[in-house]
Amino acid sequence: MSAQQTLLKKLKDKSARIGIVGLGYVGLPLALRFSEAGFKVLGLDIDPDKVKALNAGESYIAQIPAERIGKAVAKGFQASADFAVSKKADALIVCVPTPLGKHREPDVSFIADTMAALKPHLRAGHAVSLESTTYPGTTEELVVSVLESAGLTPGKDCFVVYSPEREDPGNRQFHTQTIPKVVSGLTPACREVALALYGGVIDKLVPVSSLRAAE
Repeated sequence: MSAQQTLLKKLKDKSARIGIVGLGYVGLPLALRFSEAGFKVLGLDIDPDKVKALNAGESYIAQIPAERIGKAVAKGFQASADFAVSKKADALIVCVPTPLGKHREPDVSFIADTMAALKPHLRAGHAVSLESTTYPGTTEELVVSVLESAGLTPGKDCFVVYSPEREDPGNRQFHTQTIPKVVSGLTPACREVALALYGGVIDKLVPVSSLRAAE
C-alpha cells in the first residue's frame, strides 16, 4: 500500500492522528472540531500558558467555552510545547499568525520558524497543511522546501496542502464546520489527501487547481 493509500485509509476510518500547530483563534476551534468528529488530536504551541490551560480543560478564547475543551481532553486531546510529539501525528495543520508588516505585507516569519521547529520531526507519511493567510508562493517556499530538505518527496511519501483559514466573526449562524473551505494540494495526490483531511470535519469544501490559486 502506498503512503497516500495508507493515509487516506486512516483519514477515512478516523484512526489518523491530527496535529494542530498554533492554538490561537484559528487553530484551537479547528482542533476542537477534529476532536468532536472523532479524531485523536495533538495541539502544539510555543506558549506554555496556553498548553497548561488546555490540558487543564480551561479556555483562553472568549467564544470557546471551557466545556468544549474539557470534552476534547476527555476524548484524548493533548496540548504540548514539545515539537517532537509531531512525529506521532499523521497530519500537521499549521495555523500560525501572519501579521501585516509596515508595508501591509504578511510577515511569514512565524511560518518559517514553525517549519524549522518541525523539520527534525518530519517523516514519510506526513501530510502538512498550511492555513495561515499569505501571498501566492509561500507554501512552496516555506513548506515544500523544508520537506524536500528533510529528504522527503512531496506528492509521493508526504503530502502538501494549502487551505486558507476561514472565519465569520460575530455570525452565530456559522462556525468552523459550516463555513465553506477552500482546499488545494501541490499535486493531484496531495489534493486528494486535502479533501480527505478536511472532508470529515467541514460541511462544504471548495477544491481549487493549485496551491497558488488557493493562496
